[in-house]
Amino acid sequence: MKCPYCGHLDNRVIDSRLNKDASITRRRRACLSCDQRFTTYERLEVMVPMLVKKDGRREAWDRQKLVIGLEKACEKRPVSRDMIDEFVDEIEHKLQDYGKKEIPSKDVGEWVMQNLQDLDEVAYVRFASVYRQFKDVNEFMKELKNILNERGEIESE
Repeated sequence: MKCPYCGHLDNRVIDSRLNKDASITRRRRACLSCDQRFTTYERLEVMVPMLVKKDGRREAWDRQKLVIGLEKACEKRPVSRDMIDEFVDEIEHKLQDYGKKEIPSKDVGEWVMQNLQDLDEVAYVRFASVYRQFKDVNEFMKELKNILNERGEIESE
């Protein structure tokens, strides 16, 4: 591990801890050259299918891309970073269990949409507005009405 302060490659581990579900190891390290301390996180790399985009391009799964999108959708909402990490972990587990080498990105987007509504409805609407690329206010209102119908708060017209 390269020291972020001096670039030296030799360091020692001072402390190691697992997160609550034992999927990430947090290590405190000290550089043997400059004695600065830094933290690293280790996550098991698992094979997930390639995403097939609408235009046919294939793209590797990027956990951080989903995390950033969810952070934007959940901004100023009562959704913690831990909740977002758990949410993305669930999506990754689904991807791992998918059993094929490729998956349409549309399917992953639908998984996110289904689960996000349970996490936070405002975040769901924010995410949906980007994901579904609403063309106008009417499409946006239609999505809101669908949510309210599912909750039984308004009757169908």
